[in-house]
Amino acid sequence: MQLYTPWALLLLLILPILATVSLRKRRTASVKFSSLSSMKRAPVSWRLRFRWLLVLLRLICVGLLIVAIARPRKGTVLSNIATEGVAMEIVVDRSGSMGQQMQYKGKTMTRYDAVKLVLKDFVGGGGELAGRDNDLIGLITFALYADTTCPLVHGHNVLLEFLKQTDIVKIGAENWTSIGDAVALAAARLKKAEEEINARNARLSAIASDDRKSQQDSFTIKSKVIILLTDGVSNSGKYKPLEAAKLAKEWGIKIYTIGIGSDQSFTTVQSLLGAFQMPSRQQLDEGLLKAMAQQTGGFYAKGSSGEDLEDIYAKIDQLEKSEVRSLQYTEYAEKFTSWALGALAVLAIEILARCTIFRKIP
Repeated sequence: MQLYTPWALLLLLILPILATVSLRKRRTASVKFSSLSSMKRAPVSWRLRFRWLLVLLRLICVGLLIVAIARPRKGTVLSNIATEGVAMEIVVDRSGSMGQQMQYKGKTMTRYDAVKLVLKDFVGGGGELAGRDNDLIGLITFALYADTTCPLVHGHNVLLEFLKQTDIVKIGAENWTSIGDAVALAAARLKKAEEEINARNARLSAIASDDRKSQQDSFTIKSKVIILLTDGVSNSGKYKPLEAAKLAKEWGIKIYTIGIGSDQSFTTVQSLLGAFQMPSRQQLDEGLLKAMAQQTGGFYAKGSSGEDLEDIYAKIDQLEKSEVRSLQYTEYAEKFTSWALGALAVLAIEILARCTIFRKIP
């Protein structure tokens, strides 16, 4: 509870003065009698004993009115979060080579499964990664074709569900690697998202009144980022990787490239005699990935295990921080009405008592 005009409570100092004036004996009309001895022996009625209650009720009425003048009100703190975050497209290679084995947390799994587990922690939080709760994140997967698996969203549970349902390509005709097309699609998605957010904020500014413009709940893109994960060589697609990187640079998009694989890679092959491991040749084009990252201001890193991928994501997490600005304001509900009604009720009781049980003549 808060008072809008607390200085009005100084008027309470007049209550003792009013009490003194009201209770002071005053000369009233008189009647002459030959003797007062009989009256002195008469008992005093309860009406005379409690007549001072009329003065008390009048003082309570005045006191309640003074509190009402001070305007008591109750405030509710409301928060309006304005977020300045990162718009991020995660671009994941799902060609057949991502089925090769990788170690993660003491387990052997495919590269693609390890990538999905680490991405889950990077987006939603887990292990050494805090998560990216305040960012717009989208997912693009590619082999022969680049597909928007999940658009840019704030609700990351949706993205993680889409990620869980993806897998490496099963059709041999699609087992190619179109890095350029995937990066170009990711850059176009980020550019379109920025234009849509700017248009939305412009509409909000036009609608909102001047005193509430600073309280708009809006998302501002602090930076635009593409995280590219691949283990192969670009061998298909309409766009060349460096051309797509140049396009991203023109649109202010930074590319972080992650090469997946090691010098000793194995693929599990099922046969009539059971499962056995076959060594596979490393085909990662590290020179291309480094050039794409350097051209846009990002960096290249190689991950040979799931733990390496965690370290790389932790580094990106530190470089691409989001900022949250909480604008708090208080909404007040006026409470003076109850005090004023209380004063009116006390006044009504005092008048009614004065005209009935405490009535006097003359």
